[in-house]
Amino acid sequence: MMKSPIFSRGSIAATLLSLMLLACASSGDSSSAASEAQEIQSQLLGDMPLPAGSKILSADSLIIGRGDNWVGRAVLSGAQNSTDIYAFFQAEYPKAGWTTVSAIKAKTSILVFTKGDRTSTVELNEGSFTGPKTLITITASPKNANVVAPKK
Repeated sequence: MMKSPIFSRGSIAATLLSLMLLACASSGDSSSAASEAQEIQSQLLGDMPLPAGSKILSADSLIIGRGDNWVGRAVLSGAQNSTDIYAFFQAEYPKAGWTTVSAIKAKTSILVFTKGDRTSTVELNEGSFTGPKTLITITASPKNANVVAPKK
C-alpha cells in the first residue's frame, strides 16, 4: 500500500499560480512610490535634505508642525552606512543654507547645524543586523528657546 504525497500536483499548481498573482499585484511602480515618500518627507521636514532611501520611522518620531518650521525629533532608517550618511550631511546641509556648528565622527556621530533662528542636531548610529544600516535621529528646535530650569 502506497501513501499519497502531502501535496498533489493540483495543489502545487494552485500555490504557484497564487504566488504569481500576488507578485503581479504587488509589483506596482516602485519609483513613483519612492518619489511620493520623498515628497511627504520634504513636506514634513522642509529645508532639511535627507539621504536617498531614508524613511521616517513614525512610531519613534515626534514632529510638531511641518515644513521649514517643524520642531521635535524625526527618526529615520538609513539605507547607507553611517560613514556615507555622515558625509551626506556634511556636504548637503551647508548647500541648503545650514551652518555647521559641531561635527563629531565616532561610533555615535553627532552633527549640529544652525540656520536662521533654528538649530538641528543629527545623531547617527550604526543599525542592527536585521534593521536599517544606519539609524538617523534629527532633532530640530528654535535656536534661542527659553529654557527654564526646574526650581529645587
